Amino acid sequence: MSSFPDIRPRRLRRTPALRRLVEETRIAPSELVLPLFVKEGLTEPRAISSMPGIVQHSRESLRKAAHEAVSAGVGGLMLYGVPTDDHKDETGSAGLDPDGILNVGIRDLVAEVGDATVIMSDLCLDEFTSHGHCGVLAPDGSVDNDATLAIYADLGVAQAAAGAHMVGTSGMMDGQVGVVRRGLDKAGYQDTSILAYSAKYAGAFYGPFREAVQSSLQGDRRQYQQDPPNLREALVEVDLDVAEGADIVMVKPALPYLDVIAAVRDRVNVPVAAYQVSGEYAMVEAAAANGWIDRDRAIFESLTSIKRAGAQIILTYWATEVAQKLRF
Repeated sequence: MSSFPDIRPRRLRRTPALRRLVEETRIAPSELVLPLFVKEGLTEPRAISSMPGIVQHSRESLRKAAHEAVSAGVGGLMLYGVPTDDHKDETGSAGLDPDGILNVGIRDLVAEVGDATVIMSDLCLDEFTSHGHCGVLAPDGSVDNDATLAIYADLGVAQAAAGAHMVGTSGMMDGQVGVVRRGLDKAGYQDTSILAYSAKYAGAFYGPFREAVQSSLQGDRRQYQQDPPNLREALVEVDLDVAEGADIVMVKPALPYLDVIAAVRDRVNVPVAAYQVSGEYAMVEAAAANGWIDRDRAIFESLTSIKRAGAQIILTYWATEVAQKLRF
């Protein structure tokens, strides 16, 4: 006669080998994307105080970081350009300049790693505008959606011409995916992919990023980014982006919106990405520095939760470090 209980799930948790054998969710280096910042005029990398371990790169250090990431097996690089203040203006024209820092940085990455990873570029205006918004402003100070779209189409072509394999439409303008897709196709870049920031929430987790890109933001972005309480509205955004030609859809931030990631995964047949944003990174690093949490376990647990929720691709500032630990 068997002893109670008959069913003992703990049997499969007894040793590390057993736990590995039955592990349901696994992270692969090829599913990780490393965000990178390249700053105009730097001759050496500059530390970002609110993101310990992350820097604004010089062109030289950008290439070294890209090589390190690719050697670790990281699946993609997402590049942000940081111009000097004197190259910012009301319309973000530096983003269109072939010799602007973002397009130069894209060319540097292509020269360094070629097709060994996926080179992605941020398609937005916020780094380049003197007011820090993701689009051009109307006379009343609001962001003019339709006037912005025409610039986005040109941004997409400029970044594709520089060599980007994929452009990340991050401005949350209505119609942005469609207009960028048409612009790319018309210019002969039919093979350039679009990563749509479909559900980008106007949340509280972006603070360190604004230091990283030296944002000139005046006010906030609630009039165009997704409202945190809303899930069904995010699914409307996702549906529109897929219909307009998005190759991948993304939820940003990641950890506070795991339910949104899961709902999007159930909704679409295209790959789903999630962005583990600067605030998520900074919280773990700060708590670990104070000895309040186990840093490595927290990193892997957070990434696993994002993957478990349904994200196939994860943008994370720990991409290279995690990829190295997974491989070696």
